Amino acid sequence: MYLINLHRIDKDVRRCDRTYWYFTPENLEKLRNIMCSYVWLHLDIGYVQGMCDLLAPLLVILDDEVMAFSCFTELMKRMNQNFPHGGAMDTHFANMRSLIQILDSELFELMQQNGDYTHFYFCYRWFLLDFKREMVYDDVFSVWETIWAAMHTSSEHFVLFIALALVEMYRDIILENNMDFTDIIKFFNEMAERHDVPKVLNMARDLVHKVQTLIENK
Repeated sequence: MYLINLHRIDKDVRRCDRTYWYFTPENLEKLRNIMCSYVWLHLDIGYVQGMCDLLAPLLVILDDEVMAFSCFTELMKRMNQNFPHGGAMDTHFANMRSLIQILDSELFELMQQNGDYTHFYFCYRWFLLDFKREMVYDDVFSVWETIWAAMHTSSEHFVLFIALALVEMYRDIILENNMDFTDIIKFFNEMAERHDVPKVLNMARDLVHKVQTLIENK
């Protein structure tokens, strides 16, 4: 079983963030070492594609195998549930459906009418990797730091509000172009690494406040 996981790790490490300046052969080896150590201690979970994506930014910032391993282990306590063996992804999709339906009924109706993509599967990668592939690499650090800080200040579900902000930021484009499921997947794939991250985060904060106000005034 461990050998199967090693093969998966080797395959992913070779292609992980190859264009980013930090990942020299030496640092890719560090990435592999950490990932192998984590999987060895969590054989019940094993290696799942995407884990290297979550580890890589931590290694870039910390530049230390031991510290990166420790932080990654803590991060995975939350992120594990987003992978196929967990159940968090369905919860994310259900929450997105509820929030869009409450906050933007016009957009929700369009999504329903154009093939009904209110399952929100187009958000899968967002939740799986905490938007790591949606933002310019150097913006990922501020997005992650904001998510972690928000858990202690505004909302432990801030990831959900970033996703909501991404949809709401482009709502007019989605409506004007009468987008169906294929259109919206294509649109957000093309927009990857082109988002105005400070604007997205500010909108997410505003949405948290809006929802909290709605709950308080119920």
